[in-house]
Amino acid sequence: MKKLIYLLPLAFLIGCANQQESNETPEVIFEKTIEMQPDSVLRHVVYFSFKETSSQEDIQSVIDAFRDLQNKIDGIKGFEWGINSSPENLNQGLTHAFTLTFHSDEDRDAYLPHPAHKAFGEVLGPHLDKVMVLDYWTKP
Repeated sequence: MKKLIYLLPLAFLIGCANQQESNETPEVIFEKTIEMQPDSVLRHVVYFSFKETSSQEDIQSVIDAFRDLQNKIDGIKGFEWGINSSPENLNQGLTHAFTLTFHSDEDRDAYLPHPAHKAFGEVLGPHLDKVMVLDYWTKP
């Protein structure tokens, strides 16, 4: 019984300490907004070959204008490009690949007639030899 009398004040102090801690407002250290990514995205893949009369500077101006579309058209969620390096020789003369990413058909459909896309066509037109376009929804 004597042991119980000694333990009661100790239990009381521990209970008070826990109560004080629970009444304190937790400090928020870091807050981050994460944009949700869709499970599947729409890829708009474009392949070009350029006219033999087009210089490297001409081709670079086309690449720069294409890349800049992501700054002018909100629906473009991603852009990447590269030059063919396949040893298979199955590219049918197409040399440059461009991939634009959209999160919806509506974003892609708004991109196609967009004035900035039309203006890009004016930059591309004099240098374009061949083009192929393929759109697809990604699958895991």
